[in-house]
Amino acid sequence: MSSTAAGTTRAPKRATSFEPDVARAFGEVARALRVERGIAQDAFALLANVDRSYFGKLERGERQPSLALLLRIAEALKVSGKDLVAQVEANLATRRRRRRA
Repeated sequence: MSSTAAGTTRAPKRATSFEPDVARAFGEVARALRVERGIAQDAFALLANVDRSYFGKLERGERQPSLALLLRIAEALKVSGKDLVAQVEANLATRRRRRRA
């Protein structure tokens, strides 16, 4: 615990692995591919074996998938994990270019 000027203590900052830009890029790609295939979100969640509300949070960029979940989502989308990650990387690069412009 560290102390502040007022003498109160607070817990030290913890590291986080959540990357909001990456989460949003993943969500945009996952949603676009799902919609392109004409699959409703609840039906897709069943295909990928993920809770529907959690998948909604993934699509909105509020959560990041684990590697295992990313691979399940890729399989349900009928793309390789490699291709899914490549599309997320391309989306992320486009988002960053737009921000700089």
